[in-house]
Amino acid sequence: MIVHCCPAEGSFGNVTVEGYVERFRVEVLRVRVTEVEMARKFAVLIFAALLSVAAARANNSTAGVPAFDQLRTLVGEWEGTNNAGPVKVTYTLVANGTALMERLQPANEPDMITMYSADGDHVVVTHYCSGGNQPQMVAQATTGKSEKLSFTLVRVTGLKTPDEAHMVGLVLTLSDKDHLTQEWKYQSKGKISENLVQFTRKPEKVATVVPQGN
Repeated sequence: MIVHCCPAEGSFGNVTVEGYVERFRVEVLRVRVTEVEMARKFAVLIFAALLSVAAARANNSTAGVPAFDQLRTLVGEWEGTNNAGPVKVTYTLVANGTALMERLQPANEPDMITMYSADGDHVVVTHYCSGGNQPQMVAQATTGKSEKLSFTLVRVTGLKTPDEAHMVGLVLTLSDKDHLTQEWKYQSKGKISENLVQFTRKPEKVATVVPQGN
């Protein structure tokens, strides 16, 4: 005689209905955790790719501009003198390498900031004077390296009066990698004067971040 044995109500063999439900719940949680982890890794990859594209675009925006490539080599700290005494200047690449920031610190005078950037095949300059005005200048396009870069005034903002003193020109002479001359031209009450500063690089102090304080 054959006897058929059926599991008790609410169980399957040695596993209860509650056990199957718990196993199913654990499996669902495991799948969800795996999906979340895969989504996180995918997001990280996408973010890294976007950063690479942004960096490539930034490099391309300044590529092929010889004058700006020359200016990039100025990064670091320099010391010099003019007719008023010692002067310190620090160059730092900012904005993902698309702009060069110059911080000029004359002795016993407020510091000044000058920003250099590429615009097409030209280099443009905005000088933030301690007097509160902002001359904007541009250099002629160059096809190769040049010992001198000459910038002429395009416009100036922040003037309180038309006769207020402001910069109208700048000539940078890059004699070699360790010597730099700045020749600033400024106008006051219709008269143009010049301020010449000769700098020597300080190789032991290279500016890698935006400088703070003096």
